[in-house]
Amino acid sequence: MKALVKTAQGFGNLEMQDKQVPQPGADQVKIEVKYAGICGSDIHTYEGHYKVGVPVTLGHEFSGEVVEVGEGVTEFQVGDRVTSETTFYICGECAYCKSGDYNLCNHRKGLGTQQDGGFAKYLIARKESVHKLPENVDYQSAAMTEPLACTHHAVEKTEINKGDVVVVIGPGPIGLLTAQVVKSRGATVIITGLTNDKVRLDKAKELGIDYAVNTQEEDLKELVNSLTDGYGADVVFECSGAVPAAKQALDLLRKKGQYGQVGLFAQPEISFDLEKIIQKEIRVVGSRSQKSADWKPSLELMNNGSVNAKSLVTHEYTIEDWDTAYQAIKSGEAIKVLLTPLD
Repeated sequence: MKALVKTAQGFGNLEMQDKQVPQPGADQVKIEVKYAGICGSDIHTYEGHYKVGVPVTLGHEFSGEVVEVGEGVTEFQVGDRVTSETTFYICGECAYCKSGDYNLCNHRKGLGTQQDGGFAKYLIARKESVHKLPENVDYQSAAMTEPLACTHHAVEKTEINKGDVVVVIGPGPIGLLTAQVVKSRGATVIITGLTNDKVRLDKAKELGIDYAVNTQEEDLKELVNSLTDGYGADVVFECSGAVPAAKQALDLLRKKGQYGQVGLFAQPEISFDLEKIIQKEIRVVGSRSQKSADWKPSLELMNNGSVNAKSLVTHEYTIEDWDTAYQAIKSGEAIKVLLTPLD
């Protein structure tokens, strides 16, 4: 089968290779991939900013059909429509594994990072990570369960009450999903972007987000103050991974506000205004990936229509058209790109 493989660290080094079709071991499920989404971390990996265990087939956002199960698997059968968590291996013994926070396990191995992922015709997942798709969730939407679960994980780490004013900085797929999750909790949501984000900001309006603001043309702080009697936003989620956005977020928050960092920065060390955090008693929360508890609620959000993931898909390519897909993302033309496998 054809697979899109990161062969070495650094910029590029992404090759189409012929690989043997994998076979499931005990407690494993073999999935035929229908769609696999390109994540921001895949872009960071391609550009050399994010290290993975090379060589490895990339792709950790995917949907597919069960085509074979290993010994000991009774929960799934051939023909099941499924998606899977990225977790392929955990130690099962550390405090994080025992508390269900295995996204923090030091020994965790993930699909598409340390274990071959979804940019191929078939992949192997551990049965504990596989989830059946609800009736109203199609394969395209299901391929975005992982990023949706990441945003659900971030939102769960904050307290959002009905009527709160919440700002989401960055209208990429993660920002648009975060905004929808927050909206489902009864908040007034502002999503922000720049002039070259017009397609994404228009999509936010289409999805029913309360305010979609081009910060190069509109005064964001004035809007926030007008909605909060000058107090500032209750919560800000930084989803762009841009340093100026992180600084802007602290300025927008009210005293005792909450700051959630969701986006990944190209360089991990950034300048941060700790004085504002101290003086305004801001609560800063980091959010890494997702865990099992985020998946069922995420699938239900799509199933009941609270989140429209499919509408974010603007481009589809085969895995051999990676370069074209990459350019569509970097140009700002695409919102979400899905790849389809080759035999």
